[in-house]
Amino acid sequence: MAKIQLYSMATPNGQKVSIALEEMELEYEPHTINIFKNDQFTPEFIAINPNSKIPAIVDPNGPEKSGKFLSQDPRLKWETIQWVFFQMGGIGPMFGQFGHFFKYAKDKCQHPYPVERYTNEAKRLLGVLEKRLEGREFLIDGGYSIADIAIFPWVGCLDTGYGGREKVGLDNFPNVMAWKTRCLERPKTAKGMTVCKIS
Repeated sequence: MAKIQLYSMATPNGQKVSIALEEMELEYEPHTINIFKNDQFTPEFIAINPNSKIPAIVDPNGPEKSGKFLSQDPRLKWETIQWVFFQMGGIGPMFGQFGHFFKYAKDKCQHPYPVERYTNEAKRLLGVLEKRLEGREFLIDGGYSIADIAIFPWVGCLDTGYGGREKVGLDNFPNVMAWKTRCLERPKTAKGMTVCKIS
């Protein structure tokens, strides 16, 4: 049986897929796409993903269903999907913009507005997570799910990737930080965080 082919880099978007593959115990072969060297714009990668974004997977065996990390209970299933969309529509874009202006474009954009705007939005979104995690181990009552896998790498990136721990006040969100630690304590999740890492 041919393995799933993963084309990625250990960014929050890339990590959520490698974590899922590790946790679901699906066989895969990783290929690092170094976005800092514009690997995502090569004809070879564009043939896989015309949008030139990582991660991308090719499954030679077609749809692969593990049946893990998404409850079959209709209420929990759709609650999980709602939180995945929260990542896609809020956490990913807003934390990414924070990182862009706070770290990568700080020498290109001297105006304080973008950093202030995305700092405030990151804090607001962290507040939503903080409230959700009150009295919960994970985002969904059914346990660790694809919602946790999609979101927690972004929280870690605010700190280790963007150096924004103090700027966004991560320590003011104890539920979020404890949840991030619980996620990282899972051995397969920790391993998934290192796949396609650029040193």
